[in-house]
Amino acid sequence: MIAYLRGKLVHKEPTHVVVDVGGVGYQASISLNTFSDIKDKEDIRLSTYLHVREDAHLLYGFSTEAERTMFLNLISVNGVGPNTAMVVLSSMPPSELRTAILREDAATLQAVKGIGGKMAQRLILELRDKLRKSPADGAATIPGAPDNTLRQEALSALVTLGISRSAAEHSIDALLRKSGNTISLEDLVKQALKNA
Repeated sequence: MIAYLRGKLVHKEPTHVVVDVGGVGYQASISLNTFSDIKDKEDIRLSTYLHVREDAHLLYGFSTEAERTMFLNLISVNGVGPNTAMVVLSSMPPSELRTAILREDAATLQAVKGIGGKMAQRLILELRDKLRKSPADGAATIPGAPDNTLRQEALSALVTLGISRSAAEHSIDALLRKSGNTISLEDLVKQALKNA
């Protein structure tokens, strides 16, 4: 199993990338969320999932561990393959998908191309309890961030202050990318409050 790739981004398109790792180019399929996270980077780290079929070995890459975890949850559902999971993750970030499933919002899920009423109900039925048991966005990380503590503490503070989780995550992630993870917790929370 290839757990992650760390190397130079030599080719990128909205659906896939090629990462040079020690002189070997690995092609990985990606979602639009990952594409937007990595589009300005040269050196990247992608969490990966290797899907083995009889006729091919397919590598999927994710800029965050939260997206990889959601991908694994999606493909555990009967009738959802890796390509469908990537379409879902390209349509909405993992936090929004999680919220839609927990709120049993079939209409939001059906807005994704290829997800009909029966599939939306199946996603809710099979993933709702699993997502309730797992911590919210368990290991969500900013690409390139050495650790996740600053993000989690800021997120916790903002949610406690009444900011919605999705707005807080969006604001925090943008500020961390902008600051290069050199911002203090206090400044991060203050600036996120202004932007959320």
